[in-house]
Amino acid sequence: MSVNILEAAGISKNFGGIVAVQKVDFTIPLRSIVSLIGPNGAGKTTFFNLVTGIYEPTTGKITFDGKQLEKLKPHQVTQRGIARTFQNIRLFSNMTALENVMVGEHYRLKAGLFGAIFRPPRVVKEEKAAYKKALELLEYVDLGGKGEEFAKNLSYGDQRRLEIGRALATDPKLLLLDEPTAGMNPNETARLTRFIDQLRRDREISVLLIEHDMKVVMEISDRVTVLNFGKKIAEGLPAEIKVNTEVVEAYLGKAYSQNKDEQK
Repeated sequence: MSVNILEAAGISKNFGGIVAVQKVDFTIPLRSIVSLIGPNGAGKTTFFNLVTGIYEPTTGKITFDGKQLEKLKPHQVTQRGIARTFQNIRLFSNMTALENVMVGEHYRLKAGLFGAIFRPPRVVKEEKAAYKKALELLEYVDLGGKGEEFAKNLSYGDQRRLEIGRALATDPKLLLLDEPTAGMNPNETARLTRFIDQLRRDREISVLLIEHDMKVVMEISDRVTVLNFGKKIAEGLPAEIKVNTEVVEAYLGKAYSQNKDEQK
């Protein structure tokens, strides 16, 4: 039996009279890649925000690595071992690539105000280790040699990789990627898809992916969960989701699904 790194039970989120997520049960097995898909407005990003502490569930509970999450602030969730990227890239554009990654390491550094001012040997040693780790992460995300470039001057694909590098700097056990291939050309998309799979194997972390590119979803996912109007309408292997009538209707409309059935 597989062990789940994350379990969400009966999760709902209401905004006034609007139900964005409705009684969703959801699990992520250890070291798996799980994709969360659905039409625009289905509740996918809201679910991400519930997992990362931006929102607190209206009902239900979320357990991560055996401990409850739903009362924690975002920085506490990060300290527990969850990191994310965003649909709209959120880098520090006027900082270098190296500095952006080192910001991600901040959560793991122990130097306080005293250490920052007086810089005892332990703080200097910690800073050197952080610098070395940041360089290694830049190399890992294929940005070696670009550490001194400002984030705003990097190509779109490199900015996406830098955001993943910054997330990895927090030493996550679970990485949430919100449409990581959005805006990429086919070559960039293929490269990043391979990288995400390699990342899971190299670093033994779990990945939760929101992605609209179905080719990416079908290639990389161990399991796919589908939301529509905040409800979970399907869950299963990629091959099962691809032929699920309710999923096809949610994406392409009921008429398309009926026509397809009539052609068989």
